Amino acid sequence: MMMENESIIIQSAEANERLDKILTSRFKGIKSRTYFQYLIEEGLVLLNGDVVKKRTIPKEGDEVEINFVLTPEIELKPEPIPLDILFEDQDLIAINKPAGLVVHPAVGNWSGTLVNGLLYHCKELPGGGESLRPGIVHRLDKDTSGVIIAAKHVDVQQKLTALFASRQMKKRYLAICVGNPGNQTFTGPIGRHPVHRQMMAIVEQGKPAITHCKVIKTDKQLTLVSIELETGRTHQIRIHLKHNGTPVLGDQLYGNRSLNEKFAVERQLLHAHSLEFTHPTTHKILKIEAPIPPDMRDIIKKYHLNA
Repeated sequence: MMMENESIIIQSAEANERLDKILTSRFKGIKSRTYFQYLIEEGLVLLNGDVVKKRTIPKEGDEVEINFVLTPEIELKPEPIPLDILFEDQDLIAINKPAGLVVHPAVGNWSGTLVNGLLYHCKELPGGGESLRPGIVHRLDKDTSGVIIAAKHVDVQQKLTALFASRQMKKRYLAICVGNPGNQTFTGPIGRHPVHRQMMAIVEQGKPAITHCKVIKTDKQLTLVSIELETGRTHQIRIHLKHNGTPVLGDQLYGNRSLNEKFAVERQLLHAHSLEFTHPTTHKILKIEAPIPPDMRDIIKKYHLNA
């Protein structure tokens, strides 16, 4: 059973309410109280790491982890969403994902995702009957553009997943940063932010993360960089560049708000430029590239960041 996780922290105004009522209020208009009672009864809601009952009344500061699963209320439907296909054969498909497109259904986005479009295009994907991520082997943030691949068969999905896990998938990104990060390798471990639980951060007990950064061109206030990832932690590039004091321009979560407004950029200018790997069936080296999107191209041209 594929699940999508979400964590919340109980606020003071919620402290005297039943957990199922709190969740219904937090996700108002998204899921019913009956649905959250079902999750609690199935042990899919954890309070400070422990399974609870629906009549539980949590305290202020408690952490609640919700594991959303497919039920009759959440049905994955094929949708005729336009796809910019970079490569396709009988085993896999590579898409140039535009910024703003969510990869797979999750809280607040149960339809209109890349997965819905893939189901329409491919008709069937591995795990399509019970998974929230049929065919998906990696992900990109909603506002990150670029190459993303999906498998058409279970064995191919497993092999592609193994390539990512064993770091045999060469991932190259382009980013426009505030300031100049220089040529360096970032190694800060990444984990959940100790206070802001919807964010990630460099934390001592985090998971190992390795990001190689190379400057392509800079005008001092902005820099175009090439990024290669050895690991694939959540928000990895954005966290490492923020921690370095050179956040991705336009990043609404980790960036510099005043500079984002100054340059009139509303999404992180981060682009998954290419993936290079050995095709799991043909065993040929496959390199798939996605062209730089217009918003990044305009900034590159305006501030002369071309190589």
